Parts: sequence; C-alpha cells; structure tokens
Amino acid sequence: MSNIIVQKFGGTSVASPKRIEAVAKIVGQEIDSGNHVAVVVSAMAGETNRLIDLAKKIQKKPDPREFDAVVSSGEQVSAALLAMSLKKKGYNSRSYNAFQMGFKTDSSFGRARIRKVSEEILQDVLEKNIVPVITGFQGFDDENNITTLGRGGSDTSAVAIAVSLNAKECQIYTDVDGVFTTDPNIYDKARKLDHLTYEEMLELSSLGAKVLQIRSVEFASKYKLPLRVLSSFGSNGGTLINSNDNLEEAVVSGIAFTSNEAKITIRKVPDIPGVAAKILSPISDAGIEVDVIVQNVASDNTTDFTFTVHKDFADETSKILEKLRKELGSGEIEVDLDICKVSVVGNGMKSHAGVASKMFGALADEAINIEMISTSEIKISVVLEEKYKELAVRTLHDAFELDKN
Repeated sequence: MSNIIVQKFGGTSVASPKRIEAVAKIVGQEIDSGNHVAVVVSAMAGETNRLIDLAKKIQKKPDPREFDAVVSSGEQVSAALLAMSLKKKGYNSRSYNAFQMGFKTDSSFGRARIRKVSEEILQDVLEKNIVPVITGFQGFDDENNITTLGRGGSDTSAVAIAVSLNAKECQIYTDVDGVFTTDPNIYDKARKLDHLTYEEMLELSSLGAKVLQIRSVEFASKYKLPLRVLSSFGSNGGTLINSNDNLEEAVVSGIAFTSNEAKITIRKVPDIPGVAAKILSPISDAGIEVDVIVQNVASDNTTDFTFTVHKDFADETSKILEKLRKELGSGEIEVDLDICKVSVVGNGMKSHAGVASKMFGALADEAINIEMISTSEIKISVVLEEKYKELAVRTLHDAFELDKN
C-alpha cells in the first residue's frame, strides 16, 4: 500500500474536546487529499503528570510495572476520543492500544526499547479503510506487561509505525510552527527553519531543544524516514527533517541550551595513567551519563578532573566520588549546580573554519566567561554560569545572523 502518512499529535494538540475536533479536521484533510493515514496520540496535556502524582500518593517510589500501567492509561482516553470525533465527521475510525497493534518492547519499565511493530496488523487495518488512532508512548513485553518508552515516547511510537508501514512521511504535530533557530521564548528574533538534516536535529535534541524526543530522530535517521514538525494550531509548512545533504547548508543552523547539568570537580587527583577510567567507570556502572570533561594538570603531578552530569544525578555522583577519594588520595569534591550549557549547531560547520573563534569572540565581547568546551563535527558547546544563559543565546544568535534566511 502506498500514499501512507503517519500523523502524531502531542498533548497540547488533544488537550480538550475542542482541540480534538480541530485535530480530527487536520486528519480528515489528509485523508481527503488521497492519503491513507495512521494517527498516533499522546495523553491530553497535563494528564500524564496527574497520573504520576496519583501513583506517588500511593507509593513514594512506585512499583515500576504498576507505574507503567498507570501512566500509560492517558493515551487510551485521547485515542478513543479522537476516533469518536473522526466517526462523527464521517470517517471510519477505530482506536487501538499498543497490545492490539502488536507493539512489542523489552521489559525496561519506564524506558522500554522497541523490538517489533506488527506490520501485518497495521496494513490489514488500513486496507479495510479504517483510520487507526493508536496510543503512543506504550508497548508490551514478552510477558504481556504494559511498558512505556519514556517521556516524549509518542514521537518514537509514531516513527516506528511510519517505518513499519514504509510511510511517505511522519508528521509530528505540536503547539509550535516547527523547529526554530533558538527558543522564541528566549529571543524574539528566533526564526523557523524550513529544513534540517537528521544530524542537526539529533544535536539540537540532545543539547536541550524539546521539540522531538531524540530516540525518534535516531530511529528516523536510521531508516531515512522524512520527519516534519508542524503546528496543529495553524501551520505554515513546518520544518522538514531528512538526509538531504545537497542543499546549501547554513554554517550554523541553531542555538541550543540547557540548564539541566551539574559541574563536578574532584581536586588534586594523581596525574597517572588510568586515573580517568577509575573515576568514570563506577559512574558509568551506576547508569549515569557523563557529558563534558576537562582535565587540568597541575605542577605537583596532580590534576583537577571536571565533568558534567545531569542535575538529577549530581548527589549520587558526588557520593560515588567520595568513596573513591581515599583510594585515589585526591582532594575535595566540588559540585556546581549554577551552570548552563549553550551550543551552536550546524551541518555547514563541517566545511567552514572560524566558527569557534567567532563564538568565543562574541561571548568575550559580552564578558561571558567560558568554563568548559566540548566540540564535534557539527556543534560547539560551552559551559557557562547560569546567569549568562539568555545573554549568551541572544549574543550568539546575533553573531551568526540567524534571524536572516
């Protein structure tokens, strides 16, 4: 079957009966244009948080299996309501949960990985001219337990379904017009981007842009599935994300930022081979991801070892280092929660020199001190004091003239 489009609608898009009626209209327009449409929905805005709070009132640390059973229920409500709205408009539609659609995952409750989507079930539904409205965010494991894919997991559900159907495109509908050069709430000069490569979107997602769950972009990139980010509140074409490298790329496409990291320093570590592994291995074994790393060698054959982790893991990381301190014979451990990370991202950086010097010069002109630096082929990230975040974003946006096409 050809001409298949998968449309995913986030929580704000289905936040009320009025919004669900508006979504049904968008789906209907795609069907009327001659496409077969499969729809994936999130829970209504605020519903997942309500369910999380409800579970925690029963158990401070909820049982993982039962917690997934609770928080996955919101999607079933929005799926059924949208199917009802489509029926009212004259379209043959049915709601389906993950079990009914054969959406198999592993058993990692709260962060399950997709193993299989039943292509046969999906194709059979579409061939019967039924518009399936499918619950996002959820799956089931080999023992038929309900699992969830993590916050934002409906994006990944939609991409997986689109891949299994060999869809023309996966459209992600949100409450913004697309992907912007930076957060419009931070800088009013932010401009909507018409196109991004998978690489750029992956970097932007991993560095703080909240438009798409990073796993969904990874999935789309792997299978070369075109993604389009649109607004369900009235779109102007959105942002297309694909692998089209033939376009003339801007040097820098966007500025991303996050305040979710903590900087941790362990002082006066012996400067000997293998010391970095001794520090980072137990942190990795605890499932804690380390981001930016800096090692400074002092004159007394010791080093100050500094790195960043997510703020939620700052205390746990500090406790791990305290256990290591005696073994290493190192000095104090310092934790700084008052930091941010600001990044410039662009596929065009691969073939243009001078991006780093322009970035550092622009920040220096505003007397913004850089504490740490991390680079890749298409991004440069700097760690700064939190108080400089918005100024740094605006300064870099202007330096690279991102408000211009």
